[in-house]
Amino acid sequence: MYLERFSLPSDDAEFNYLGYKSHETVMQCYDHGNVYPYKIFPPKGLSHIRFAPITIFYGSNGSGKSTLLNVIAEKLKLERTSPFNYTPYFESYLKLCSYSLPERVSAIPYGSKTVTSDDVFDYLLSVRAVNRGISDRRAALSEEHRRLYKEDMPKLSSLSEIDDYLKMYEVKTTSRSQYVARRGRANELANKSNGESAFSYFTDKITENALYLLDEPENSLAPRLQYELMQFIEESVRFYGCQFVIATHSPFLLSLPGALIYDLDEHPTCTKNWTELAGVRAYYDFFRRHETEFE
Repeated sequence: MYLERFSLPSDDAEFNYLGYKSHETVMQCYDHGNVYPYKIFPPKGLSHIRFAPITIFYGSNGSGKSTLLNVIAEKLKLERTSPFNYTPYFESYLKLCSYSLPERVSAIPYGSKTVTSDDVFDYLLSVRAVNRGISDRRAALSEEHRRLYKEDMPKLSSLSEIDDYLKMYEVKTTSRSQYVARRGRANELANKSNGESAFSYFTDKITENALYLLDEPENSLAPRLQYELMQFIEESVRFYGCQFVIATHSPFLLSLPGALIYDLDEHPTCTKNWTELAGVRAYYDFFRRHETEFE
């Protein structure tokens, strides 16, 4: 445990600040668009959050779970890569927030970070670019083998010609596919799907003894990989001293043993067992209706 509690501005605190700002001409009305992230959490009755080794924010689209992660990440000054909706009101909002650490913890550990679905998407684009380069390289090597195979072996008259001689010898003694595989030095990511590459991103970025905020990490992951990510997160907490705060609606991640789950779709927000959540119940009811088809 590195983060114990987090406090959001109360309804009164938001009113006091926005009442003062209402005299400025830039402020036309108190809607979510021009005062973001104000006016989101007081209607949900959410002002104090306590944390467990695994804490999950659950809710439908627009429930505020990603906003909540961004607020916590910025207040804690966590490392992040992707930009987010940082409005002119964000800085003042953060000043009204507070947090506490366990007694034995003096600071959030170095290396703690927030990982969003945008981070994973950008990584997948980079992998695709690498894979395109690998594909082009393979095509060029295939054509090189085809061309050189028709030529005669050169005579080795000096050491300066050794590289060309060895290349020609390799062409003559291997198949085209073997030549391409040896010379191409393909990155192992070239053989992975988008989901497998996304899973590799999480296992690479998450190391030991740190706090991680994950925003919908299930994106791009098939059910099998969501289950593997669930196991990875559980083991990272149990054996490697990690704490996680996750925004998700994946039933696999919601089922993480011991997770403290906040249902942001409820008013007021409350904690629930994962089997009580509306989204999980929808899956359950669906499979119950089709139960006989699995027999």
